[in-house]
Amino acid sequence: MDAQPVIVGVDGSSDSVRALQWAAEYARDNGARIQVLAVVDRPSAWGPLAMAGWEDTTALEADRRRMLAETVREALGEFVELEERVLAGHPAEALVRASADARLLVVGSRGRGGFAGMLLGSVSQHVIAHARCPVVVIPHESEAER
Repeated sequence: MDAQPVIVGVDGSSDSVRALQWAAEYARDNGARIQVLAVVDRPSAWGPLAMAGWEDTTALEADRRRMLAETVREALGEFVELEERVLAGHPAEALVRASADARLLVVGSRGRGGFAGMLLGSVSQHVIAHARCPVVVIPHESEAER
């Protein structure tokens, strides 16, 4: 088993589910570990938009863990060789930091916050430009392509 994991960013969107499925298949075919990451964007980092009382992110982290477990179960069923992690910070920056120790970083082209019609979302654009390992961006699948 390769020491460097295949990392996949998951936010619960259909594109991230497809990225997770692709990453799991790649990891199986190449004898690599898979690390599934979700990111909690801490409200205290929102600068002037931060609201009093939002410093405690326990509920946000619990929500991300729930979403991560549900997404993995939905996408893969019982995949034995994976690690689930919830990171704190801006999603793009957290994925770039995680890429330093990765064999490959896999993301969907658009996440939950994407604007319809965009070719790539801001997270996928950022990781393409800054990741420290190869990046695979799984293209968005429109309703017509299904």
